[in-house]
Amino acid sequence: MVLNYGFAKNLELVGEFRLEVSPEVEISDPGLSLKGVVREGVLQDKPGLSVAVEAGPLLPSTRPREHRVGFEAIGIVSGRLAPVTVHVNGGGGLDRGGHPFGIWGVIGELPLHSKLRLVGEVNGETTDGERPNNSALLGLIWQASKNLSLDAGVRHGISQAAPDWQFTLGLTFGFSLRTFSRQ
Repeated sequence: MVLNYGFAKNLELVGEFRLEVSPEVEISDPGLSLKGVVREGVLQDKPGLSVAVEAGPLLPSTRPREHRVGFEAIGIVSGRLAPVTVHVNGGGGLDRGGHPFGIWGVIGELPLHSKLRLVGEVNGETTDGERPNNSALLGLIWQASKNLSLDAGVRHGISQAAPDWQFTLGLTFGFSLRTFSRQ
């Protein structure tokens, strides 16, 4: 679950966590970060590359050995290689056990229809002293309306530490919080 709240032009507060059920319910990967657009570009319907930075604490999780706070920072560059939109990200930090890690990813989005995009992703994470967790995803994003999109994907591990197969489903909706003033 990811919640982005835009509270100022080009600034978002991002909260996220994951629920894992196998066989107990665990809250994993909780975090809170600030995401800022450093340079407006293709994602803001302007010419050139879009550049953003996201950074913040990794909050304690219910998983063993993850009860402390870590930190993560990521840079994201997005551009268009017609007709594909490409996002490249890289960063790192300290995990909840105090170990340094690095993360990276490359995502491509190809429009198939005005409301349907094919998405491919290759990404990975390497933590000091552990095997890399690298995987690839193939999925679809359907823009049902201006404020609603659905996505589904299949992820396959490409390194030994990654799960062999994962299936993802997502629902994204937008809304605005309006402030009311009394006269």
